[in-house]
Amino acid sequence: MAKLKNKYRFVCQECGHEEPKWCGRCPGCGKWNSMIEELNPGKGSRDPHFPESKPVSITQVSDIAEQRMSTGIGELDRVLGGGVVPGSMILIGGDPGIGKSTLALQAASEIAGAQGVSLYVTGEESVQQTKMRAARLGVITDNLYVVTETSLERIEGHVKQCTPELIVIDSIQTVFTEGISSAPGSVAQVRECTGFLIKMAKSQNIPVIIVGHVTKEGFLAGPRVLEHMVDAVLYFEGERHHTFRILRAVKNRFGSTNEIGVFEMGEHGLTEVSNPSEMFLAERPTGVSGSVVVAGMEGTRPVLVEIQALVSPSSFGNPRRMTSGIDYNRVNLIMAVLEKRVGMHLGNQDAYVNVAGGVRLDEPAVDLGVAVAVASSFRDTPVDPFTVVLGEIGLTGEVRGIGQTAKRIHEGTKMGFTTFIVPNANLNQCRDIAKIRVIGVEKVSEAFDIALGVSD
Repeated sequence: MAKLKNKYRFVCQECGHEEPKWCGRCPGCGKWNSMIEELNPGKGSRDPHFPESKPVSITQVSDIAEQRMSTGIGELDRVLGGGVVPGSMILIGGDPGIGKSTLALQAASEIAGAQGVSLYVTGEESVQQTKMRAARLGVITDNLYVVTETSLERIEGHVKQCTPELIVIDSIQTVFTEGISSAPGSVAQVRECTGFLIKMAKSQNIPVIIVGHVTKEGFLAGPRVLEHMVDAVLYFEGERHHTFRILRAVKNRFGSTNEIGVFEMGEHGLTEVSNPSEMFLAERPTGVSGSVVVAGMEGTRPVLVEIQALVSPSSFGNPRRMTSGIDYNRVNLIMAVLEKRVGMHLGNQDAYVNVAGGVRLDEPAVDLGVAVAVASSFRDTPVDPFTVVLGEIGLTGEVRGIGQTAKRIHEGTKMGFTTFIVPNANLNQCRDIAKIRVIGVEKVSEAFDIALGVSD
């Protein structure tokens, strides 16, 4: 698209598409009422501080070993793929009060104590308030520099003065540049400030952590292009009234997006949880119907969690279906299979399915566990407390194979489980595991007979 010559332009809030005139629907993404008027920056106004780059042949690019900076927080390093890559831009999002600023301050303090100076820029608190929080967390160190600033130009001056090893911006919605006339937090300000910080991080090889607000729908505030600009996007998950937090990477250019970090929020900040399975099963009841243990995979880490189901006769014409921590439509699909293929009359039953501990399960390998939990509650028959159920359910009632079965079983044996119900297709992968009982099933009805003690 040719460079606009008008003084003002209209930019889409969703995709960043530019138009010289206002239009009701964005031609780029089709979003209605997303075009906002912005001042069109002049030629060469965006990159005055950075050297001009030139294209080179990829064969002439020098090879360098991958260097990562440890944050001193093992769970955060796991999510990032082994640590912070120099020159990378990391965006941390999450609901208000969930622990974004706490994690960023703890990471900045750890790096300040081990690597050098860390610069913590806050636009929402005074330096006295930040020190009070640091004292409560026990992360006060000489190399941790704090400043309350929202001007991007002044932040650049502080970076030149301190030459830090890490920069934290809390939050990006409070930062503004004088070259844009719109208010802080607007689409134009967020995009321009983030772009400037990215260029500064790449040119000076300084990693930058920015904290982002989320909307009421749970998405990061600002343009969607913001997530495409940064190198890693981390989301904090969990309820504010729960003490446990899950840090999940939804984008990571330098590592896997399947890893999670588990933390516990306490009086002295976020504490790492090295054994999530033990945490999620700590309050599991025994001898109660509707409770089943499954093994989910989060990246390379197997995690044992409890699935609870409650099935009771409905008092209304349309039975209720409610889920927490698992996809609602997936549970409806599983119950339809039980109704059609197994003969369980659930059409007049209310059903509630919950994943205990606040964790969310997305993989189909927990389907069989959900089905067994529903059947256990429907028949009011408890499942053996030392049994783990694994498998994906097909629409014809078959139990399909899953991945990384051996890892899941090894995690279960460490937690004291002795019986594992797995798909028959995965039975050969578990032959060499001693002192446990692994049972392969091909149909859902077979799993019910074994788990609910109808037959052996």
